[in-house]
Amino acid sequence: MSEREPSAGSFEGPPETDPRIEGEKHPVARMLLLGTIASAIGVAICLLIDWFPADASGAADQIDTVYDVLLICSVPVFVLVMTIAIYSVWRFRALPGDTRDGPSIHGNTRLEVIWVTVPFLMVTALAIYAWIILDDIEAKQPNELPVSVTAQQFTWTFAYPGEEVQSTELVLPEDRPVEFRIKTNDVIHSFWVPEFRLKSDAVPGLTTKIRLTPDRIGRYQVVCAELCGIGHSTMRQNVRVVPEDEFDQWLGEQREATQAAGGGGGSGQGAQTP
Repeated sequence: MSEREPSAGSFEGPPETDPRIEGEKHPVARMLLLGTIASAIGVAICLLIDWFPADASGAADQIDTVYDVLLICSVPVFVLVMTIAIYSVWRFRALPGDTRDGPSIHGNTRLEVIWVTVPFLMVTALAIYAWIILDDIEAKQPNELPVSVTAQQFTWTFAYPGEEVQSTELVLPEDRPVEFRIKTNDVIHSFWVPEFRLKSDAVPGLTTKIRLTPDRIGRYQVVCAELCGIGHSTMRQNVRVVPEDEFDQWLGEQREATQAAGGGGGSGQGAQTP
């Protein structure tokens, strides 16, 4: 009896030799090699990109270093996941004409434990590292200048020692530690000067704090980093970092202007002088 010919369109199973993997050796080693090369290129590109504006506070270098460490850890993980995903899509794709269900695959306990434990340890280590850096940055310093920051749709107001001086412009002395005490009169806002790096939310009913030391004379901007309403993008205020003697002179002028106005807290107009 002659052997029955398969009907058109039927599929009798995969060929004995899959042309996609014929001659393929050590696919895992190949993936690791390609992943290592891609990771090295990705990390180099990320570290070469200038992500932030020029730093203007003592905490900026530490924050930038934390960011670089996160990139160095994140890029290889991203490359590893994408390498495995792309390889699996190519390696285990269905052959032309194969409409059967794939084989039943059971879990690999050892592999599952590894891919849960390793990311957990990485994230825990990064969290501890970031906490140590932030704790060091926010440690109380001698001769701190307290500045009260009040957010309100869509403006910022700044009050200086004893709230005797209020201003709509933030003026800070160079190389003197500052403690910002941040609150809001309405919705959630976020106080951020990009050149200072640190930011903190202004939360209704709470007073949040951040500490930093401006160390570069110049003009910057306070921006709100939390969507707070239709005028969110306009919620910007001028920041000036000046020598300490110039700051003391400015503060004295504002205090005299406030007293001349009857001690009502001042309008902050004097803060607009260059």
